Amino acid sequence: MKEYFAFQWHITDDCDQRCKHCYIFSENNCKQIDSMSWAQLQETFNNCLDFCEVYNRLPYFYITGGDPILHPNFWKLLGLLKEKAIPFTILGNPFYLNDEVCARLKDAGCQKYQLSLDGMRETHDWFRKPGSFDTTLEKIACINRAGIRSVVMTTVSGANIKEVPDIIDTVVEAGVNVFAFARYCPNGEEGGNGMTSQEYRDLLDICHQKYEKYGAEGCQTYFNRKDHLWTLYEYEKGIFKIPEDAEDGMIYGGCNCGNCHMTILPTGDIYACRRVQNSKVGNVFEDRLADVWVCQMEEYREYDKFKKCSKCELLAFCRGCPAVAMGTSGNFYDAAPQCWKEIAA
Repeated sequence: MKEYFAFQWHITDDCDQRCKHCYIFSENNCKQIDSMSWAQLQETFNNCLDFCEVYNRLPYFYITGGDPILHPNFWKLLGLLKEKAIPFTILGNPFYLNDEVCARLKDAGCQKYQLSLDGMRETHDWFRKPGSFDTTLEKIACINRAGIRSVVMTTVSGANIKEVPDIIDTVVEAGVNVFAFARYCPNGEEGGNGMTSQEYRDLLDICHQKYEKYGAEGCQTYFNRKDHLWTLYEYEKGIFKIPEDAEDGMIYGGCNCGNCHMTILPTGDIYACRRVQNSKVGNVFEDRLADVWVCQMEEYREYDKFKKCSKCELLAFCRGCPAVAMGTSGNFYDAAPQCWKEIAA
């Protein structure tokens, strides 16, 4: 079977929130709202399909923004995806969801709808806007009733790390299908995301115990261990073992940047990863994605440049999160922040 290739497609910047950790508005609160026209959406879509044809991959789209549902051609785009039978996930807000909207999403082929919870009520609403916490929990039921998999994602930083265990209990009670968390990527001026490596490892330990407990109780929530430092944690616990037939030089897992993922912004700019600052590698209206992949993207696949990871036996399976490294020090290949493993110089 062909493997999927993921396109994280930001079709618009339009959004009725101004989240404190938003990449779009973090540096310029007066930023012009960019959105693709219908002609640009079609051009981008065809460029992505051309890429997949060249490399014998199946396209998978993560449609996002901003809030993608605010784009005037949102439903028209979904019609195009349905016509081509291409699966997709929506990364959006809860505010415009209801049973009718979710039913339309399901009919168009939406597989998952991802919402965010970045703390318990007070913290989450501080990050986003008043009422967002309760609305998010309320709309999970709409998504589930439509037969779409509900996903909740948490961005973890020093501001909310102690609330993550309570968030887990909350999403389980709400009937969320999938839960995951990842670390906040600082903008380079903040110096970090407010968590030490020991604090983060302690969090993984607490979450692992919760996941095991819920699993033993028959909980239906799938706990996606998204952060690649889970690989290190499970390696130390003996849960993950390096395959005996693993070949040197092959990449088997870890960070998707440079492997099976690209991001496209409303301006058409192509990013190696949306979380990696200054990772623009081209523009979808000017460049063929298939060419960008083997040319400009190559600088994100130089694995021997990783200062710490290149010396680790888990290089092919982990690599932490280079985006967090980039946001902390300005170097994509710097030592992974919050990685607690000691590596001999």
